[in-house]
Amino acid sequence: MTWSIFMLVRATSHWLALAPEQRFAFIEAEIQPRLVRHPGVRVRFFDVEHMSARISDVVLFETGDLAQYRSLVEGIRETPFWDHYFEVREILPGVENGYARHYGIEPYGADRTE
Repeated sequence: MTWSIFMLVRATSHWLALAPEQRFAFIEAEIQPRLVRHPGVRVRFFDVEHMSARISDVVLFETGDLAQYRSLVEGIRETPFWDHYFEVREILPGVENGYARHYGIEPYGADRTE
């Protein structure tokens, strides 16, 4: 089973005060090595500040290995990402089309076969 875990974050003034080059350097030095150490977790980043005042970014983690996810998040918590550069507002775990799997039916939506 693949978990989709949505982390809703808001950039702080500390992050916004950094020049883009400093932001990229931080990601390369602190976040990217942790992602590499957890190959069982796919991570995607979404900018949403143009659509939301409460949340600036969504980080999507996809994994079938919750132990790797937990380890990755624990590692991220040990960096300034967590509560210095970004406020973690909410973490929402889910399983795509879990209802379909539960009831043994084809999922509804764009991926549904006719």
